[in-house]
Amino acid sequence: MREFNPFFKKFSSKARRIAVIYPNRYVGGISNTGIQRLYFEINREENYIAERFYTDVFNGLRSVESATPLEKFDVALFSIQYEEDAFSALRILNSSGFAGKKIAGGPCIIQNPFPYLKHFDRVFIGEAENAVKSIIEDESVEGLFPRSNKRRSVSLDTEMKRQIVAEGAYGKAILIEMGRGCPRGCRFCIVRQIYSPPRWRSRDSIIEIAEENIGLAGKVALIAPSPTDHPEFLEIVSELQNLGYEVSPSSIRADRFDEEHAELLGEVKTLTIAPEAGSERLREVLNKGISEEDVMQAAEISSAKKIKLYFMFGLPGETYSDLDEIVRMVEKIRNLGKSVQVSINPLVPKPHTPFQWLPYGGDLSKNAMENIKELKKKRDYLYSKLRRIADVEIESIERFAVQTVISRGDESIGDFLDRKLRLSTIRKFRLERFLEGFSPDYEFPWDRIDMGYRKNRIRREFEISMEKAGIEF
Repeated sequence: MREFNPFFKKFSSKARRIAVIYPNRYVGGISNTGIQRLYFEINREENYIAERFYTDVFNGLRSVESATPLEKFDVALFSIQYEEDAFSALRILNSSGFAGKKIAGGPCIIQNPFPYLKHFDRVFIGEAENAVKSIIEDESVEGLFPRSNKRRSVSLDTEMKRQIVAEGAYGKAILIEMGRGCPRGCRFCIVRQIYSPPRWRSRDSIIEIAEENIGLAGKVALIAPSPTDHPEFLEIVSELQNLGYEVSPSSIRADRFDEEHAELLGEVKTLTIAPEAGSERLREVLNKGISEEDVMQAAEISSAKKIKLYFMFGLPGETYSDLDEIVRMVEKIRNLGKSVQVSINPLVPKPHTPFQWLPYGGDLSKNAMENIKELKKKRDYLYSKLRRIADVEIESIERFAVQTVISRGDESIGDFLDRKLRLSTIRKFRLERFLEGFSPDYEFPWDRIDMGYRKNRIRREFEISMEKAGIEF
């Protein structure tokens, strides 16, 4: 593991030791701008020293910087990016003998903090920039739950110009968060709710960060839910290239990718597109906002020899004809002379989204186990059709059921996070209720959190999506 521009701070016995823990692999953690920001903010404070922990470095029990055991630290800050990270976080805590203050944040905490309350002294709901000291010292600050139940949102700044550079998810690259939140209205996506309002970093700020880091890497990764939606995307890419950087956006919207984008981005090995559904009808249910024509045009004009496609199944109103539309789209792209890689996940109905009332599996007429049985049939059907024409990966139905239970659970789920929650556990302890559909009037645990939106608005979105899917509820 080779790092460039690491932030080493001389140890002082008077400084409080803060562990910044990413309970997953290093390659993802070093590419996480939130982790980089936490590390920067803590280490700029005279009375703190921060060191990092990853699950595949010393098994998450010793720091990257000095191999110091976690038990020697005063405070542990956990960033829970994915539901299953909770298992790793608690394994680290239980194995390390850590007895200090435990604080958790990250997207999973923002969406629903209640399953985690048993295991952490505090949880933080929102964006922590310029509030890390207050969080550590347990001062009054918006977002520090349960004292405050209001999500914290901030403006994007350029205080952190330098960063640690290493081989991460984007290769060896300078990471620049181009924007936060999303202006789109996809009904399955939690980003627009937990990171609202959508904000863009200014063109000048992006170039300033890139100039500050010249020589540390030859590539800039522009990170946002939808970088091509930035009003100055093309100008920014052009200026970065003039500075000598290769530019890699974190994703591409097919409806914003035209010949000008293709020419400017130049030779790329893989173009990633997320149609999410195969049929136009289901994309309207999802409010995805891209058409098959958009997808085909993007695939055709791109220099990429490989096209990676993301789809979901278990959608409301879904039929096997809709699944066949996925296969047909893959065949059409393959006929362009491209190789195709397909990643397909079952839909997880997330809190704060219009789909939060749906059951896992999408069919309101079925109970949890019936929906899971049908999802397995659909998984086998898709795999049998796609394996001959594409490199296909279809995620585990059980694994995503576990994610659904954690993401939609209440405080009782905390009793199961220090073990490996499985479908058998869900059935044994009768946790299927978190996989079922909910009535529109149901009071969710997370309704207690002020996320900055009106529940009636997303309920109306749910009603519209059900009408488009032809479902009575």
